[in-house]
Amino acid sequence: MTSYLARRLVGMVVVILLVLTIAFVIVRLAPGDPAALMLGPEATPQDAEALRARLGLDRPILVQYLTFAGNALRGDLGTSIFFNRPVTEVLAGRAEPTIFLALMSLAIALVIATPIGILAAYRRGSWLDQGAISTAMLAASVPSFWTGLMLQRWLATELGWFPAAGYGGPDADFLERMRHLILPSIVLGIVNSALILRFTRASMLDILGEDYIRTARSKGMRERRVVLRHALKNAAIPIITIVGLTFALLVSGAVVTERVFNIPGLGNLVVSAVLRRDYPVIQGTLIVVASLYVLINLLTDLLYLVVDKRVRY
Repeated sequence: MTSYLARRLVGMVVVILLVLTIAFVIVRLAPGDPAALMLGPEATPQDAEALRARLGLDRPILVQYLTFAGNALRGDLGTSIFFNRPVTEVLAGRAEPTIFLALMSLAIALVIATPIGILAAYRRGSWLDQGAISTAMLAASVPSFWTGLMLQRWLATELGWFPAAGYGGPDADFLERMRHLILPSIVLGIVNSALILRFTRASMLDILGEDYIRTARSKGMRERRVVLRHALKNAAIPIITIVGLTFALLVSGAVVTERVFNIPGLGNLVVSAVLRRDYPVIQGTLIVVASLYVLINLLTDLLYLVVDKRVRY
């Protein structure tokens, strides 16, 4: 186990260094002078030169990369051009709505997908199975922004059940902020439940056909116990894998939903940073999201040990 963790940690460092390199290269490959793009068309050549000097863009490219990578590995992601604050503070200020949105969306997706996936596998070939597959394909095919706009109009505007947009005012308490996230969480939960449902169904179908399941049934064990205790437990590994991947995708890919519902999260921040040419924020977000992916993959692998004692590393 110790050697496995050491290998994974080394792999994490390698992946993060690759992401650092990609983030660095993206800025340098952007068309035009980065300093001039950041300052806008009204800036003078002297202003652009001063900004290049402040950002270190006038130094040799290798020196720039080593400085950028060294600072990033120490947790210094630079200073936002637009906010004039450290990128870490900017990201931390926008992380709360995105994290809670991802958690609530994942919970809704699991509530929808897990029982339906189990029932669809258990009733293979029935109308319930076919309806579940068709619904999952439909949910995965419909754009999230369209679903968000429709639910926004129906549940928020016409029925008034939820706030239509935003994250509450400056004085809003925790419950009020979470209330603003219910509707976008439903949208993301519906969209992401499709993949979890299909994986749950496929994993359960494989396990329900095993010999030990038939043996358990032949011994007179109750069907509910056979399905939930034996089949679901042994089908959990692929389900855990897709749940971990879904959570990472929710954190990094909620851009459209955050824009539709005007949620001040990381997705909205990235879009604004691209429009403002705030490259330090873009670079910092790439690094943080990549690190989150790597961490979630590691935690998912470790969770295998808890769910299935037969797993060994």
